[in-house]
Amino acid sequence: MNEPNPLLLDQFDLPFDQIQSHHVVPGLTLLLETSKQALQGVKVIDGERTWDNTLAALEEATRQLELAYGVVMHLRSVCHTDELAAAIDEMVPHISQFFSSIALDAELYAAIKAFAATDEAHALEGVRKRYLDKTLRDFVRHGAELAPEQKTRLAAIDMELAQLGNAFSQAVLKATAEWELHLPSDARLDGLPASARGMLAAAAQQKGLEGYRVTLQAPHVIAITTYATDRALREQVWRGYNRRAADENPSRIVDMLALRQEKATLLGYSDFADYVLEERMAGTGAAARTFVDGLATRTRDAFERERGELSAHAAAMGLSDLQPWDVGFVSENLRRARFDLDEEELRPYFSFERVRDGMFQLVKDLYGIEVRPTTLPVWHDDVETYAVFDESNHHIGSFYADFFPRESKRGGAWMNAFITGSPEDSGRLGPHLGLICGNVTPPLDGTPSLMTHREVETLFHEFGHLLHHLLTEVELRGLAGTNVAWDFVELPSQIMENWCWEREALDLIAVHHETGEALPEALFEKMTRARTFRAASGMMRQLSFGTVDLKLHTEFDATADVLTWARDIMSEFSAVAPPEDYAMIASFGHLFSGPTGYAAGYYSYKWAEVLDADAFSRFKREGVFNRETGAAFRSSILAMGDADDPMNLFRAFMGRDPDPEALMARSGLS
Repeated sequence: MNEPNPLLLDQFDLPFDQIQSHHVVPGLTLLLETSKQALQGVKVIDGERTWDNTLAALEEATRQLELAYGVVMHLRSVCHTDELAAAIDEMVPHISQFFSSIALDAELYAAIKAFAATDEAHALEGVRKRYLDKTLRDFVRHGAELAPEQKTRLAAIDMELAQLGNAFSQAVLKATAEWELHLPSDARLDGLPASARGMLAAAAQQKGLEGYRVTLQAPHVIAITTYATDRALREQVWRGYNRRAADENPSRIVDMLALRQEKATLLGYSDFADYVLEERMAGTGAAARTFVDGLATRTRDAFERERGELSAHAAAMGLSDLQPWDVGFVSENLRRARFDLDEEELRPYFSFERVRDGMFQLVKDLYGIEVRPTTLPVWHDDVETYAVFDESNHHIGSFYADFFPRESKRGGAWMNAFITGSPEDSGRLGPHLGLICGNVTPPLDGTPSLMTHREVETLFHEFGHLLHHLLTEVELRGLAGTNVAWDFVELPSQIMENWCWEREALDLIAVHHETGEALPEALFEKMTRARTFRAASGMMRQLSFGTVDLKLHTEFDATADVLTWARDIMSEFSAVAPPEDYAMIASFGHLFSGPTGYAAGYYSYKWAEVLDADAFSRFKREGVFNRETGAAFRSSILAMGDADDPMNLFRAFMGRDPDPEALMARSGLS
């Protein structure tokens, strides 16, 4: 008797503990065929078209396939094996071709238009009307009205983009996992704090090695480039990190850019930026460029001043030829000199468990929700699981939390949505299911995980995304939670970072892990004064990513060397010009790990930062733990998903349009 395939189980408790690589191909193949049959059922209807047999059926047709595909792609990120990667690679072209074909199906498009012509459709209001309008627009934007030969080419482009994006991310993951530096002794680790040395020693022990082991996991890279006095070591690690997949991925980038441009042209747009941004708040590539360029212009003078200060301080330290791998080290030294603040002073106050529990208490105070530990099947022993309840003890949703780095796990931090609850007989939505992943400093030898303040901000950021999913009250999966314009999606995440700087919130999360002492006022004042330290440089770094992204998707000449081309643009925003072999773009997964992702949309982080700085000003004015303000943010933003135009949602909370000056003021750049 054959074992049941866990990918075929349509249940809330996803069987992560059962899924193996050999389940991927047969499971996804069967679900693919099931979805095709369901779509055929939408096209062939006896009798009048209705919401239930057309739009609702269309959304349901791919639900289980999307869930299973999302599950296996997630497992690739957190439990990577060659066997799993090979199985996914086999299915990517088939899955991509299927989803691309939906909008190109003339019969399906005709079915949607037929429903749109009914009296029921004309009477639709609110979220259902928005869903119908957006569905029709999405069909057109994805090629429904193209000629047959153009549809064939568009489908081929989408499949190629999916394959290239998958290969891009696999190359980065492999390059990150394969690079390591074994240091038999601590002779080269002068300057590193005890916490960093312990982390590197633990990494060595994981491989059965004596001494220390440096990898390209973010906590390792940051520790070395910030604290190591050994300049050659800083350079070696910096170059390793910024040269990941530099040999394999540039050609993929060029191919993806060409395919994206061809797609945009086929669909009647001047470039990929205009195609992508038509459905976002910016509207056009030109508007996004104007936004980015305007911030850069306003920041330039302060940036040049900071650059001069950094160079002068480096010279005083004996580094007259300042290099990129020196920037973090010199910056930390300058911060200590100017503010008497060592980031390591803060770490003992940010034990992971206290930060996590304090964050849960914060959202309980703000939004009236309670996070409780629960039991769900997991993919690794590190994973924690939680359930979320409202004040009436109604189960809103659950989530997985995977916070610590592993060899088989990709770097960075992210949130995924697995299940969006459907309306139940009670009139409420069923529970939602999501996850939050990170790579924070792990616990060592009986000492708890002690986080940097930046890691705390990242944790809050991703939890904000998760709240956007878990607190949605939108009945339609396609418009629920984080399914919003990508220059709006970062508002719920970035606004959460603000509480990491507020005394009242810090009293919840910042307690010395040994003494139980609250964060001392003197230390709080130091970190507050240092908050805008080199703020212009941080602003320009993000604007460099946004600028190179927009230029790649509007101006790139395929005859140019993409690494050199990107390097030259980013040099204008860098404290020190990067070396000729700088290849950060070759691992820029935001832009190239999928068919679209943040391509032509990286500016969204700064766009949303304007929104979050302005929105948080209301909390500052009314109280950062004001329950009424929290309720307003929850009902106006977190609950609404894409049920209305994002600018209308922002106005509902603030009573006016966004004020860009809020970001400049918070950054100390007014």
